[in-house]
Amino acid sequence: MDEMVKKRNELLAETVIKGLQSRNMSAYYAKDKKQALDIALSLIPEKSSVTLGGCTSAIEIGLIDAVKNGDYDFIDRAAYTDKRAAMLKAYDADVFISSANAMTYDGIMINIDGNANRVSAIANGPKKVLFIVGMNKLCPDLDSAMKRARNTAAPINAQRFGLSTPCASTGKCFDCKSPDTICCQFLITRYSRHKDRIHVVLVNDELGF
Repeated sequence: MDEMVKKRNELLAETVIKGLQSRNMSAYYAKDKKQALDIALSLIPEKSSVTLGGCTSAIEIGLIDAVKNGDYDFIDRAAYTDKRAAMLKAYDADVFISSANAMTYDGIMINIDGNANRVSAIANGPKKVLFIVGMNKLCPDLDSAMKRARNTAAPINAQRFGLSTPCASTGKCFDCKSPDTICCQFLITRYSRHKDRIHVVLVNDELGF
């Protein structure tokens, strides 16, 4: 990443962190993936039960491998034959790892989901929610954040999962009602009523989709 872009991101992160803090969320800045991993692990006590709802950003910084190989009770949904059982167990986890499909400069997060296991866990259930968010997810306002979630994140995820949706074949949202649609639930997280529940690590890198 260009040094001038990194500097711009660092300055923007200061604004975003203030916005998140004003919304009763804890926020941290990481200059790179390594620092993001260090910060994330410092927020996850050993012996904790930990799970995630599909988070490429956490994989990219090495967090999922670190949790799998560390002294944690990792609830690995992929290892469960009964996926519903894994999802229900996740609601009682100590830490739920996620990212955001988009985030505004003043700290509002947008997440879109197909099965709702991810957005429901973000909204309620796990004791702590840890977001890993690359600077590429940031948008000026709520309207542009929603557009990013629908026209960038959703089409890429539909392609990634091999789904038959209009966005998977065209790269843009058609507000479809396809049986394969992953845009079933939209979660706007604008405030955390419970202090110290939501933690956001902003990473000065491009992560996820």
